[in-house]
Amino acid sequence: MGKISPVAAKYIIHTNIEIEGIVDRPDVIGAIFGQTEGLLGADLELRELQKSGRIGRIEVNTETRSGKTKGTIIIPSSLDKAETSIVAAALEIIQRIGPCNAKLDVVNIEDVRISKRSMVVERAKELLKKMMEQTMPDSQELADEVTASVRVMEIVEYGKDRLPAGPAINESDEIIVVEGRADVLNLLKHGFKNAIAINGTSVPETIIELCQKKVVTVFVDGDRGGNLIIKELTSVADIDFVTKASDGKEVEEITKKEIHKALRSRISGEQAKLELSREPERTSMELVKRQQHSQPQQQFQRPMHRPYQPMPNIRRVQISNEEKNAFRSMLEDLIGTRGAEILDNKLSVLGKVPISEIQTALKSISNAHAVVFDGSIEREIVKAAEESNVKFLIGMDSKVKQNETRVNLLTVNELN
Repeated sequence: MGKISPVAAKYIIHTNIEIEGIVDRPDVIGAIFGQTEGLLGADLELRELQKSGRIGRIEVNTETRSGKTKGTIIIPSSLDKAETSIVAAALEIIQRIGPCNAKLDVVNIEDVRISKRSMVVERAKELLKKMMEQTMPDSQELADEVTASVRVMEIVEYGKDRLPAGPAINESDEIIVVEGRADVLNLLKHGFKNAIAINGTSVPETIIELCQKKVVTVFVDGDRGGNLIIKELTSVADIDFVTKASDGKEVEEITKKEIHKALRSRISGEQAKLELSREPERTSMELVKRQQHSQPQQQFQRPMHRPYQPMPNIRRVQISNEEKNAFRSMLEDLIGTRGAEILDNKLSVLGKVPISEIQTALKSISNAHAVVFDGSIEREIVKAAEESNVKFLIGMDSKVKQNETRVNLLTVNELN
């Protein structure tokens, strides 16, 4: 008997079968051929269609439960739509199989070509995506990549302190003093070959000697640590100019445009030294002005109060061991990244941002429960957390006392 190849089938007839008794698979196939014989005419005789390969092998899958048989019948067809529909409808006239009553119900006629077309489209998407990922970069991208790699390879060790530096330190009349090796690498990548790192908070003798010979620009991170380094350098060395990265950013992560902008806006070393010495005085004056604008005239003579008052009556949220362990693990993973993770009340991560963007991120997230970050808990962050109803702030250390805020403050020491 001829059999149609599944590849040649254009349609597949799916039929459900219910039999009120126990029958075998040959009984079902015999009923299909026997009860449709002569029904559709010579052209659509199932036996002849199967011999010519226009109807494929009939598959019957049955199972018996509680004395009844249920299953499916699958018939592949290479006939056209109309002829396939007629054959499918003919199956439903079968009412008995063997000695038992039966009911056949055609549930679907599947167009194999549509399924194949969907498969082709999905596979084409995968191949296109793979091809785009492996596409060769253009000439400019290749040139930029090679140039950046070569520049980074040019880093040298300078002086008796073996400080990381660019290759043009000796030749250049002007040099840039930065905090660490990563800062030198970033400047090298963007074409600045005259940078040298102090590698710590104490000023090496090599840097002091260079400051006597060359025009020196100190380029530090835009944080409190940068101010401390400027104070240290200006007190022991002859510094010509000072500049800083944008607030909250580090020299190692800024772009070429930001580097040029910072260097253009540099100020003299004397001016920087003077501004840093006046910083405590300026902070006190700003506090006085804020209180004068916020208080009525008759209260001007009252003593000034701190911006954060103790809050002893606030009921604190108790931290569970599960939360404590989770916070400790997250804080350990963040060490050295200068990043922050914002969590919901199930301790799922809602977002990851740099420390400098915590306040902005909290304004856009309504269900923040805790913030874990690699940094010090500052008053500005605490204020943003209060406004967003955050329950926990977890940092390396804290500059805010627990009784000054309703937010629960945790540091690395309290989690151990």
